[in-house]
Amino acid sequence: MQVPVLDMNGAQVKTIDLPADIFEAKINMGLMHQAYLRQMANRRLGTHKVQRRSEVSVTNMKMYRQKHTGRARHGSQGATQFVGGGRPMGPRPRDYTQDMPKKMRRGAIRSVLSVLLRDNQLVFVDRLAMETPKTKVMRGVLAKIAGDVSTLVLLAERDENVQASVNNLSNAKTLRAQYLNIRDLLYYDKVIVPLSALDVIISIWGLNK
Repeated sequence: MQVPVLDMNGAQVKTIDLPADIFEAKINMGLMHQAYLRQMANRRLGTHKVQRRSEVSVTNMKMYRQKHTGRARHGSQGATQFVGGGRPMGPRPRDYTQDMPKKMRRGAIRSVLSVLLRDNQLVFVDRLAMETPKTKVMRGVLAKIAGDVSTLVLLAERDENVQASVNNLSNAKTLRAQYLNIRDLLYYDKVIVPLSALDVIISIWGLNK
């Protein structure tokens, strides 16, 4: 498939052919959903915890005498029905991580890239560079290239000037192309792909890899 390539002023400078195995892959919504749930689950720390009856810090003294009070017999203030007592149920530390075969993870990324291309959410540019960090200038560049929408900017390698300029914007973020993931690709309205970042994508997610 041929797609236009823009410059930093939003003008088309040429067209390129995209590899069909990555950008025209069979779209598998179930696979994309599974990969998204896996990524979100793996972000969870699993450190949530409630104190059970044996773990609360309360006095061991009997609350009141056993007989002749007209009240139920109780021997511990740490019982679950009392304020300050243990919790009978609640979260305990656990591991939320999910596994997913490499072939399925790669298939999910290809499906997402194919969906984004189909929906005109991928914008290819010949280069994206800044001599010094300038957030205001970068805001204008992104507006010309992608419009006034939330934007994910892919980078082939670390670029301090571009990263500082983009990450200061509330509706934009940079991401190294080698770290493509379901959540970031689906979260933003537009994904800007410089040709250098496209080379990284092809080298990693091609079917022959």
